[in-house]
Amino acid sequence: MKKVFKLVIPLLLLIGCNEKVEKDKERIPPVIAPFSDVDTLAINDWWNRADNPIINLKVSRDSVVAFGIYTVSKNTLKLSAQLYPLFPEETREVSLEVEENGAWEELQKQNVNDLGWSALFRIDNWDDSKDVKYRIRHGEKAFFEGLIRKNPKGKEQISLAALSCNSNKDRGMRENYVRNINHQDPDLIFFAGDQSYDHTEHTAAWLKFGLQFRETFRNRPAITIPDDHDIGQGNLWGENGKVSTVSGSSDGGYTYHHEYVKMVERCQTAHLPDPYDPTPVKQGISVYYTNLLWGGADFAILEDRKFKSGPAGKIPQQGPRPDHIRNPEYDPASIDLPGLKLLGDRQLSFLDDWGSQNSDALKVVLSQTGFCGGAHIHGSLDNRLHADLDSNGWPQTGRKKALELIQKAGAVHIAGDQHLATVIKQGIDDFGDGPWSFVVPAIVNDYYSRWWWPEDEKAGANPNKNTSLPWTGDYLDGFNNKISMIAYVNPESDSKGGGYGLIHFNKKGKTTTFECWPRYVDVTKTDAEQFEGWPMTVSME
Repeated sequence: MKKVFKLVIPLLLLIGCNEKVEKDKERIPPVIAPFSDVDTLAINDWWNRADNPIINLKVSRDSVVAFGIYTVSKNTLKLSAQLYPLFPEETREVSLEVEENGAWEELQKQNVNDLGWSALFRIDNWDDSKDVKYRIRHGEKAFFEGLIRKNPKGKEQISLAALSCNSNKDRGMRENYVRNINHQDPDLIFFAGDQSYDHTEHTAAWLKFGLQFRETFRNRPAITIPDDHDIGQGNLWGENGKVSTVSGSSDGGYTYHHEYVKMVERCQTAHLPDPYDPTPVKQGISVYYTNLLWGGADFAILEDRKFKSGPAGKIPQQGPRPDHIRNPEYDPASIDLPGLKLLGDRQLSFLDDWGSQNSDALKVVLSQTGFCGGAHIHGSLDNRLHADLDSNGWPQTGRKKALELIQKAGAVHIAGDQHLATVIKQGIDDFGDGPWSFVVPAIVNDYYSRWWWPEDEKAGANPNKNTSLPWTGDYLDGFNNKISMIAYVNPESDSKGGGYGLIHFNKKGKTTTFECWPRYVDVTKTDAEQFEGWPMTVSME
């Protein structure tokens, strides 16, 4: 009898497997993606894909709601629900529910988009004076719960955690970040770009990012903006949405299918407040630049790259790549030519308008990267660049226009992208006459690190006397822009220079305090220390 039993079990398993294979073959995707070379793990008959190194997409059906991410601004709640891929026979309908008097009340239903597997809820006239528990529901068993926080406008000080560059060189979870950020309990969180480094598989990588960080934004508002790696490029000069046809995209524009780009931006930015001017750019690619009012602060959210000119064919090439200047003897004026754009006319108009409104609020500009060349060495110690046209230090005229408007608004600037944490006092016409800028470190800095390392290894004029860092003070970057380096984190530092920023905005004192925390520091310990040079407090008046 035992022998018969042993034979029956494998036979039943074989029959069950064959039935599953046949069922999978019979499934027909209700939506066929307009692209076939990107997002292959999550489109069309995704269930037939082999296992992948990014994330398991074939989760149990009571776990298909991966996370929710939201903002509240001007009494409008916008919340994106992110799901795992759904089988053809499963409903595309998801519900947003809130807890009222101990019971769940449905506020809205929306349909999931088969490209990217997200859905957007929008609730106008939201009462932001109280905490509200929410949950996203799919079917009868799949839920994601969180808290929509009340507006902290009554607080004297509000805080923002800022992160960027979530390299796939480390696919592990981010327990240190989750523990530290939740312990410090900021009022909102900002991810400045490169949440995904798996260029052609955004959905899988975005889901992985969500698993890593959802406990930081489950219970607080979050701002996420995509950068070049998120949309599948090493660098991006968007040129108003045109198609790029050159390897490396230095001619300007987007390499991959416009619907893929739209999908990435939809998943990462649909929950942001409505765009200032929603007119799409070329290829029907949307825009998301906007502002968010929260806690007595007014955050301008920019798209650094979308309108920026590509260098190839427009300026004299000064190195093996159109975007890398190796020749320190070149004339910086030779690349600052009429017609070149940085933020573009539309965003400059937005910044001008934004700066003149809500004058009682503290002003903060959030963007992808810094407005200068803040690194000398890229990738490895033998790779010194005189100037990097991927930075917002170029074109110089566009930089000047942007900084003038940020300074006019009395704003500080927070960004990421550079894999090198810096605090810089920008110079427009003279050293120190521009806004303060804090570029936060990379989440994972084990890939393509950067260094601030002047070739003469000398401090600039007016060095920062409050730090032991050797190379602070006034410098010209590779574009002859005036910058005052106040602090920097080279990769020989703790956590290889990886970490995050925590910024405190004091409304009564009209000051901003920059904190910079190493990745592997435990802030719950009394002896936890920030990177050398931090914290620092600056005036916003």
